Amino acid sequence: MEDAMYVAEKIREPAQINAVALKAYARVADSWGLSLKEAAGLADMSESTWKRAKKPEFAGELTKDQLLRLSAVIGIYKSLELYFSEPLARNWFTRPNTGPLFGGGRPVDTAIDGGLPQILAVRTYLDALRGGA
Repeated sequence: MEDAMYVAEKIREPAQINAVALKAYARVADSWGLSLKEAAGLADMSESTWKRAKKPEFAGELTKDQLLRLSAVIGIYKSLELYFSEPLARNWFTRPNTGPLFGGGRPVDTAIDGGLPQILAVRTYLDALRGGA
């Protein structure tokens, strides 16, 4: 945890924050096997913007909403990794789920459709499952 604090202190520029968030988000999207359309939708970007944003030299700005989305999705990923073992941790987000938030749909689809409020609800749901809320 100290390493994370050190990194957080060193990263002051919004461009650096965006780059770190995008890199981490791209890893999560790849780990979950999200399609280009799903990864872009979850981040509230067009597919062409997401293609550009995945590249290390991306210099575009992220909105506060987009940054919060990326942060929350990374939190969802971490919760799944802590709560479930492989392969469930990797495919939970893209499998149909009968839980109260999903009504038989896939969490990724409800998160895309519901936007930031639903992404945050999924994160809270997972934190509660592992006893963190």
